[in-house]
Amino acid sequence: MRVSPTRTVVSVAAVIGIAAGSLAGASAGFAASQPTAKPAARAQGVSVLAVNNLGLNTTQAKHWQCWLRGWGFNPGTIDGQLGTSSWKAAQNFFNYYGEYVDGRLVVDGVVGTSTIKALQNWLDVSVDGVAGARTRSAFASFNNTNYC
Repeated sequence: MRVSPTRTVVSVAAVIGIAAGSLAGASAGFAASQPTAKPAARAQGVSVLAVNNLGLNTTQAKHWQCWLRGWGFNPGTIDGQLGTSSWKAAQNFFNYYGEYVDGRLVVDGVVGTSTIKALQNWLDVSVDGVAGARTRSAFASFNNTNYC
């Protein structure tokens, strides 16, 4: 069986045309169907840490909680995790005994600059509102004693 040259040329031309059309359509189709890139991170509001032990280990943090409770300021559960309740108790203590530096502390359980300044004032270390190495060391030293 013989294949005519015309039929071969037409077949080859058809295959090339189909392939070219498929490639052109495929590139446009693929470009349109690509998923939208998602951002690596979403912008969210700043949140407050649930626990801020300011460098204290669990035992030292329990001592601080017991000390606050012993002075009549309820830190919540004595668990060695200085959360909102523990810091509210500390803020109430600092307000009651006048340890605040920039006016009375807002009792919100957040360990912000004013709370750090009150803690530093109470610990009798340099007051700058930053819980640096000296503040953390003095806080840890105080809480090496068991108040439970």
